[in-house]
Amino acid sequence: MNKRDHKIYLRDKENLNARLVRKQYEDQPDPMFKDSNIHYEIAERTRAIGFGGIGALHKLVCKLKLDRTINKNIALLKVHVPYWESGHVLNIAYNVLTGGTCLEDIERLRNDETYMNALDAERIPDPTTAGDFLRRFDETWIFALQETINETRTKVWALQDSSFRKEAIIDVDGTIAGTTGECKEGMDIAYNGIWGYAPLIVTLANTNEVLYLVNRPGSRPSSDGAAEWLDLAIDRVAPVFKKVWLRGDTDFSLTHNFDRWDERVGFVFGYDAKRNLIEMADALPESLWKPLQRPTRYEVKTEERQRPENVKEQVVKEREFTNIRLRSEQVAEFDYRPVHCSKTYRMVVVRKNLSVEKGERRLFDDVRYFFYITNDRKRTPQEIVLFANDRGNQENVIGQLKSGVNALRMLSDGLISNWAYMVIAVLAWNLKAWYGLVTLEPAAGRDILRMEFKRFLGNFIQIPCQIVATGRRLVYRILTYSRHLEIFLATFDHIRELKFA
Repeated sequence: MNKRDHKIYLRDKENLNARLVRKQYEDQPDPMFKDSNIHYEIAERTRAIGFGGIGALHKLVCKLKLDRTINKNIALLKVHVPYWESGHVLNIAYNVLTGGTCLEDIERLRNDETYMNALDAERIPDPTTAGDFLRRFDETWIFALQETINETRTKVWALQDSSFRKEAIIDVDGTIAGTTGECKEGMDIAYNGIWGYAPLIVTLANTNEVLYLVNRPGSRPSSDGAAEWLDLAIDRVAPVFKKVWLRGDTDFSLTHNFDRWDERVGFVFGYDAKRNLIEMADALPESLWKPLQRPTRYEVKTEERQRPENVKEQVVKEREFTNIRLRSEQVAEFDYRPVHCSKTYRMVVVRKNLSVEKGERRLFDDVRYFFYITNDRKRTPQEIVLFANDRGNQENVIGQLKSGVNALRMLSDGLISNWAYMVIAVLAWNLKAWYGLVTLEPAAGRDILRMEFKRFLGNFIQIPCQIVATGRRLVYRILTYSRHLEIFLATFDHIRELKFA
């Protein structure tokens, strides 16, 4: 940030702080929102866009040479009249970054001359052309696109310090992407009665990046084909990180692969509570069971407030619904060799003591077991359980892909074309993560990585900017103050200075 911009930034910051400082108001005669004499006029020369942050993301894409690599590795077009493959991919990804939720939203960008000026583009593909581009993909080209994106992300990882590259945690899960359509090729009915597809999602827990996304018919089980994609993820992160971990729920305890994975990575998977395991847990001496101490959900920084009344529990009691309450948790461990393994692994078991109640009456006590299998011999049983439970954050990532990014909407007419859209839309989510990783302020970077997609757009993309082409420069003139501007401008200056091979 130059001296002039810094001076303006400080002035605007002081003005806003003066407005928002705590005051002891007297009784106001008028409401805060007043009826002003409003008029609308069309500016003769000044043109602006409401999402000026897109320029910083586009500069990051260009610095990483993602656009060039896409054109090099993806050959779906015989001639480029006038668009290249990167133009189609970025057009869809930028539509998501500017708040678009479907291909039709591209039309608003196509009719915004200032937006195209901001990207130095004469024109952009229309929604129909974007849909035709998605239908050109087959499985080979989708894989090539994902590998191109993965090749680019390693450049961002290389910028991080040694503590970042200490270990990588790969999470895997499946989900259901429903559709109300009836003619979409490859759709099927899932176990819960929803028609649609069953994507497999492999993520990096360190940064919430999506490493691989695979579209499948809705009837496919969560673990179908997962081992192959986990192997690809391991191959991608192993050269960068010193230690690699795999994490998943019980569906991904793929015992045929344990011995092979044991030679390369650490893993912690949930394991089905089968009869033989329950019998082994029941046979453990009571002295081996230790209380499971879970960390507090958050730290109270001021005075602890009085806990509000539990309205839900009160309704359950009044209507005499069956209610299951947790009384205590204990953890223990024993060695176990699955049938398809030649090695013995560590089985950590959690015993939950539950109370089954109806209304005010306590019906009976219930004991349930939860098992986790791992090849880690260093962590304590409690640490293994907490490490496995941290995988729950991937549910938040999947939730963001569904409702924030809208990447799992079935916008095209077939399994492959919808898969292509998912991968391209997820690129917008990954760009958010890369932006957080290149931010120089560590605390701000961590905040961006954890940030919901909608909040990221509001803080760093939806910045009103006047677009001015002067000589050899394309100027984004920021038209309002935001508390995130200092981080935004510092990050953009850093992006401009990045150099990659």
